[in-house]
Amino acid sequence: MINNFNLDDYALWTALVTPFDQQGNVDYDTLTTLVSEQEAAHNGILLLGSTGEGLALTLNEQQGIVEHVCQLKPSVPLMVAVGGSNLAQQKEWVSYCNQLPIHSYLLGSPLYAKPGAVGQTHWYESLLNESAHPCMLYNVPGRSGVSIPIETIENLKAHPKLWALKEASGNITQFEAYRQAAPNLALYSGDDALMPYFAQAGAKGLVSVAANAWPLQTHEFVKRSLSGQHPNLFAQWTRAINSLFAVANPIPVKVLMHQQGRLSSPLLRPPLTHLELTHLELTQTDCITTANDTILSWH
Repeated sequence: MINNFNLDDYALWTALVTPFDQQGNVDYDTLTTLVSEQEAAHNGILLLGSTGEGLALTLNEQQGIVEHVCQLKPSVPLMVAVGGSNLAQQKEWVSYCNQLPIHSYLLGSPLYAKPGAVGQTHWYESLLNESAHPCMLYNVPGRSGVSIPIETIENLKAHPKLWALKEASGNITQFEAYRQAAPNLALYSGDDALMPYFAQAGAKGLVSVAANAWPLQTHEFVKRSLSGQHPNLFAQWTRAINSLFAVANPIPVKVLMHQQGRLSSPLLRPPLTHLELTHLELTQTDCITTANDTILSWH
C-alpha cells in the first residue's frame, strides 16, 4: 500500500546517484545504504534523473532500481524520472511505474527535438494523463536544448496531476515568470548554489545533487534558506557546491562520494567518465572541509 505522503512537506529532494561496482553493474547493496542515508535525513528521493544516469541504463536496470528501492519501503517519498524523446516509450514507462509504490514523477522535456509550446504541451499533457501520481515538470535547457515556454505552463496549470516545477535554467527571471504564470504551482530550485535566492523569490524547496554527498548538511542548508537564516559561511558553501559542477554532473559528486568511502567505485556509464576530473585533491579538501565547517558553524 502506498504511503500517503504530503509531497509539500519535503523541501529537499535528492537526485540520487546510481552506484556501480568495479565491473560497472548496479551496486544494489550500496544503493540500499544510500537510500537509508537519505531516509535518515528526511529527504525525498528522486530515482533515475540525470544525476542517476537514468538514460544510460537499460530498461531492465531502470526497472530493477525502482523495484529494489520500493521493496526497501523507505519512510520518505519516492519520485521517478521520466525522460527521453520517444513519447510512446515514456508513456509505457509511466504505466509500468504506476503499478509500484512510488509517489511522484519528474517529467523532463523531450531531448534533442526542441519542440515549441504546442509540442511541449502535447508531450507533458500526454504524460500527465498517463500518470497515477502528482508530477513535477523539469525545466533544464542546458540538457534538453530548449526551455519550457510560459505558454506551456499556462496551458497545463489546471491539470490535476501537475504539482510542481523544477527550475534549473539558473535564471531567476525565468523562475519569476513561471511563478506569475502559475501562482499555485510549487516551484523548486534545480541549482544547489542558487537555493537562497530562489527561496527569497518563493521557491518551495530544492532538488539537489549536493545532498548525495551531504544529506544532513544540505537538508539544514535548505531549511535555513527557506527561513531566511542564511549560513554565515555561505560563500564557502557556494564554493563547495560549485566544485561539484567542475565537469559534467554527476562526475564530481560520484568521485567525491568514492573518496568519502560511500561508493565502492567512482565509475559512470559512458560517455561520462570519472577520468574527466583531474583535480581530485581540490575536490576532496574544498568540498568536504568547507561543507563540514559550514554546518558546524550553524550549531
